[in-house]
Amino acid sequence: MMPLDVNVNNINWMWAKQFTDGKEKTAEDIIKAIDEEKKLVRFKIVERDLMQLYRTFRITVHVDAKFGGNNLVTWIFEYKKLSGDVEDPKSLMDFCIVLTKDIEAPHLK
Repeated sequence: MMPLDVNVNNINWMWAKQFTDGKEKTAEDIIKAIDEEKKLVRFKIVERDLMQLYRTFRITVHVDAKFGGNNLVTWIFEYKKLSGDVEDPKSLMDFCIVLTKDIEAPHLK
């Protein structure tokens, strides 16, 4: 399981060394919207490691349960880099894939 420190207003993310250049990375976000009917959550990253690389960073997670009983989880990253030499957030994408699989595993049993 991936570690998340959750409270009502924000989430502190920490993705492990295997997803980065050997350094632990963190991000703190604010939950901007929760739409239970659409099964959608929107976050805005507000500080920590990600904000040293990106001017803005927003994440949307959507679950579509209309695929014959299978759920499709979509992660959308919207970001603006501070400079052109900043890489795309591949390590965070990899973390989200593993996080989704960890959440999914007990439901497949």
